[in-house]
Amino acid sequence: MGKDLKGKELGEGITQRSNGTYHARFVDRFGKRQSFYSKDKREVKELLNKAIYEDKMCMNVVDTNITLDAWYQQWLDIHKYKVIRENTKRQYVQIYQKHIKPTLGKTKLREITQLNVKGLLKKLDKKGYGFETQNKVRILLLDMFNKAMIDHYANENPARGIRLIRDDKKDVRVLSPDEQTEFFDCCRGTFYDNFFTVAISTGLRPGELCALRWEDIDFKKKEISVTRTLIYQKFEGDDKKTFHIGPPKTRSSIRKVPINKQCEIALKKQKLQHDVIMSKASAKPVESLEDLLFTTKFGTPINAQIICDAIKAIINEINICRDDLEQFENFSGHCFRHSFATRCFEAGIQPKTVQMYLGHATLQMTMDLYTHVLDDHKQEEMLKLENTLDEVMNNGDELTEQRFENGLMKEMAYKNKVVDMNGVRMA
Repeated sequence: MGKDLKGKELGEGITQRSNGTYHARFVDRFGKRQSFYSKDKREVKELLNKAIYEDKMCMNVVDTNITLDAWYQQWLDIHKYKVIRENTKRQYVQIYQKHIKPTLGKTKLREITQLNVKGLLKKLDKKGYGFETQNKVRILLLDMFNKAMIDHYANENPARGIRLIRDDKKDVRVLSPDEQTEFFDCCRGTFYDNFFTVAISTGLRPGELCALRWEDIDFKKKEISVTRTLIYQKFEGDDKKTFHIGPPKTRSSIRKVPINKQCEIALKKQKLQHDVIMSKASAKPVESLEDLLFTTKFGTPINAQIICDAIKAIINEINICRDDLEQFENFSGHCFRHSFATRCFEAGIQPKTVQMYLGHATLQMTMDLYTHVLDDHKQEEMLKLENTLDEVMNNGDELTEQRFENGLMKEMAYKNKVVDMNGVRMA
């Protein structure tokens, strides 16, 4: 029991210093000593009682001063260690550094509220960032605070309960049949023509296509084995961006994709082109990646920027002869995948089969991504039904006219006493 300067009992854990200040302290559930100071005896008792209550109810945290930046580093280094792939880790770092850190990084974890999180998402929306970016930020914060609660650095999750609404009007970029025709007419004979043809014929992701080897292709079974992806990024321990071979995006991405005739011809042409490139003295293949089927003119691996530049060169050529208001819209390498899926649906291929072609983890993922395509397809099918129904209705009208004419003729014949009402000729 502590005493004041006059020797009066103050209660357990409370004392009065020589300068008149009251001091209260106790050891919390984490083994840390907590201290409170005040000139007012009642105030210091209230602070102590509140702290003891929060400690008993597990409402306190390990560190009240830890910032989001500091916790993010612990979360990434400890909770995500050997849990996520290097490419995923790079994405997390990019999302946090670019979208979260500038706004909330220096804020203490215990001071971040749902209002702060909603404010951040609103800020991103005003800057023009779409649903995907905003949702990645929300999911990142949700997981960070979930882990913070487990480790007693936070009492609640301010990102929980926040819902984002996807803008359904922002569909994925898909080449129309006319655009596809014009692009490949202009592309024919260029260095990356084979690459683009295989992409539009198989729906492979750019990284999966860049990682293909000749041994992955089976012309007898007419299929491509997708088992790898090529990533061009700076991973932990790298001095700069470099190429890495890794597994595909998900387990379901490891798959066999059928080869059609156009794809088969493009693959054979690519093998001939590849052999010529690699025979030249200027070829400089990257070590351990010498067996890649698709490379640059120098035998080096292909990255996303090279693909985008090659596409842009074709589009620039197309737009030379187009009016300013009719310019061919630019697109990324992933557009070939979306266009492939769209052609599949237009051809009447079942969604489950398309899911297997694309390597999506679930059928719902395929359905959600191509809802607009399926809706258009439904409308086209309904028009077919309408035409069939129209034919049936027209047949019914003709049948009615025929029956009416027959009845009329019978009536006239009866009046003339040629036949009776049953159509039997009278004697």
